[in-house]
Amino acid sequence: MKYTCHYPSPLGGVTLASDGTALTGLWFDGQKYFGQGLDGAPEERELPVFAEAARWLDRYFGGRDPGVTPLLRPAGTPFQLSVWAALGRIPFGGTATYGEIARELGRGEGRGTSARAVGGAVGRNPISLMIPCHRVVGSGGLTGYAGGLDRKAWLLALEQAAAGTRGPTI
Repeated sequence: MKYTCHYPSPLGGVTLASDGTALTGLWFDGQKYFGQGLDGAPEERELPVFAEAARWLDRYFGGRDPGVTPLLRPAGTPFQLSVWAALGRIPFGGTATYGEIARELGRGEGRGTSARAVGGAVGRNPISLMIPCHRVVGSGGLTGYAGGLDRKAWLLALEQAAAGTRGPTI
């Protein structure tokens, strides 16, 4: 069974999804790939993981490093999961490029990984913010974000102000 709840963020509504124990989705309402993996009619319900996620989001949107995420269970291919794990290593207030992530993954797999393939996986991240896909930028600066480029710029500015950083901090 899939469950959902809503969170009112400063950037618009956020929909959270869960399998009952872990967070399986977090999307800005209406964003690209919204609700991917939410088949059928999920039930709206209050769950402990949603309460924990709301506390995390409150700290985040309050301009503080929110710390450890609730239990996350994103569904994806092995490659997507490896990219999303790499995103989790980008520190609060920092950024990385698609190419840097591709090189990191290529070293770990012992073969080349393309920045384009990384970009495809980043764009399909089902748990925005907590798996920080907004921290990935192009080699020339700010590039796409499923939640919208304005939101991405806002999120990066919030984090960099809170962390006392400015620009890429790979």
